[in-house]
Amino acid sequence: MTDLARADAIAQAALVRDGQLTAAELTEAAIERVARLDPALGFLVEPLFEPALATARQLDRGAAARGPLVGAPMLIKDHLATIAGVRHTEGSAFLRDHVAREDSELVRRYRRAGLVFVGTASTPEFALLSTTEPALHGPTLNPWDPTLTPGGSSGASAAAVAAGVVPLAHGNDSGGSLRIPASCCGVFGFKPSRARNSLAPHGDLGGIWVEHVITRSVRDSAATLDASSGAATGDPYAAPPSEGSFRQRTRSDPAPLRVSFSLASPGGRPVAPQCQVAAREAAALCAELGHDVCEAAPGVDWVEAESAFLTVFAAACAAWIDGWVARLGRGPGEGELEPFTRALAARGRAVSAPELLAAVACLQQAGRTVGRFMQRCDVWLTPTLAQPPVPLGYFDPPESPGDALDVLARDARFTPFTWIANATGQPAASLPLHWSDAGVPIGVMAAARHGDDGTLLALAAQLERARPWAERWPPVAAAAPA
Repeated sequence: MTDLARADAIAQAALVRDGQLTAAELTEAAIERVARLDPALGFLVEPLFEPALATARQLDRGAAARGPLVGAPMLIKDHLATIAGVRHTEGSAFLRDHVAREDSELVRRYRRAGLVFVGTASTPEFALLSTTEPALHGPTLNPWDPTLTPGGSSGASAAAVAAGVVPLAHGNDSGGSLRIPASCCGVFGFKPSRARNSLAPHGDLGGIWVEHVITRSVRDSAATLDASSGAATGDPYAAPPSEGSFRQRTRSDPAPLRVSFSLASPGGRPVAPQCQVAAREAAALCAELGHDVCEAAPGVDWVEAESAFLTVFAAACAAWIDGWVARLGRGPGEGELEPFTRALAARGRAVSAPELLAAVACLQQAGRTVGRFMQRCDVWLTPTLAQPPVPLGYFDPPESPGDALDVLARDARFTPFTWIANATGQPAASLPLHWSDAGVPIGVMAAARHGDDGTLLALAAQLERARPWAERWPPVAAAAPA
């Protein structure tokens, strides 16, 4: 019997479909892994063991769910997506007792796909940082090295997937929050094109937020996107329609692609040699696979564009918190927001309407420039991060509250590449193709044209076949037999 911890979601679901296991047995095994590994890693917010078993038993009785993921266990990140009747804190003491009233659109689609929610995964407060160390829930540890960050803001999801707790876990991404933790934890993080997945019932927060999952296999990510993508009624816009199934695109190699790569960070921040080596080796692998590879990057004023992005990000933070104030009918009390959150929200409230519109226009212009660059190539390859995973505590705020925004500068030095795809709306993925001499993962990021998610997934699957990562397991890993 296959070791369930090492099987991806499609393989686990196939065991149910073929009658080798019931969905309830699959769920019980995942619950055991959650209970055993959460004390070591700290990824869990709310256990959903009884509801998960009830869902699995319904599936075993022949409930309507169909498809390649039926019965596979997953975690839902404690941000943006909501599960009716489940505590939803967004990593903040301000929301410590809040219980969601409805399923978000994405959660409804995951239910229809037959996925089973065994718990919710931690996030930094309001998903604002590239680590997962909320004061409310405590830090999530990296399964490769517990002294290092798992990344953020979907770091708990990435840590759980990397350790084999679940084969896939929900996350979201407004500046890299699917790809950053995927790089830190050695798993696959795919950010779909803007509006590929609906954000309903929420607004689009300046167009920078996206929803999807973190996985070990590329095919799991593609199959989940097949199940979740498409506009909901009333959405302001939608991604261009895809050509057939995303999962089908992963089954065969793409035709030779034009791949550009760049090693220097936008804005000129330092990039660690190991991160450059990872991207250079990935570019060489693309060339070995028959793709046309050259070194090139878009000619954007990255300093101006990043400043505009941070303006939108800060304004979105303020708007998000103000939205919660309106829903709860009260503001945050003393100590209910972390210092960085308070400082970023204050910066966002200081942005005038003309300044915000100018920032949005600046990002749109950068997007057009990148779009023209992407007419000359199919894929743009870079390091995912400018550094290997940094130590826990790297993002701790300084003692002086007036210096809290220094954390933002630290974050920008760590993640100078990832925000670009949020600004442009492009699909982008972090691939676990490299490990440092110290044995920690270092991701490589690939981006494609807006709407061309299928090509990016096809290339990712080809690279996965050429340089498999599935057999790499962290020291803290689930290895319980099925």
